[in-house]
Amino acid sequence: MDEPTAYRSELVCGTCGTSPTTPDAEAAARLTWSHGIENARPQWTCETCSRTYLRSIEGKLDSSWW
Repeated sequence: MDEPTAYRSELVCGTCGTSPTTPDAEAAARLTWSHGIENARPQWTCETCSRTYLRSIEGKLDSSWW
C-alpha cells in the first residue's frame, strides 16, 4: 500500500543532512530512522543522530536543544 502523498517527505536527516544514496538504502532507512512532526512538518533523524540524541528526543526537546 502506498503512503498518501500528504504524508510523504524527503528522506534527509534534519540534524546532520545525511540521506540514503540507493533505493535499497532508502527502504532500510524508512524502517530504522526516527520520524516525527516538528513545526507541523515531517522530520527524519538518521540512526546515528537518533542514538546520539536519544534522551533529548525522548524528552521531546526541540531539535534546537540538540
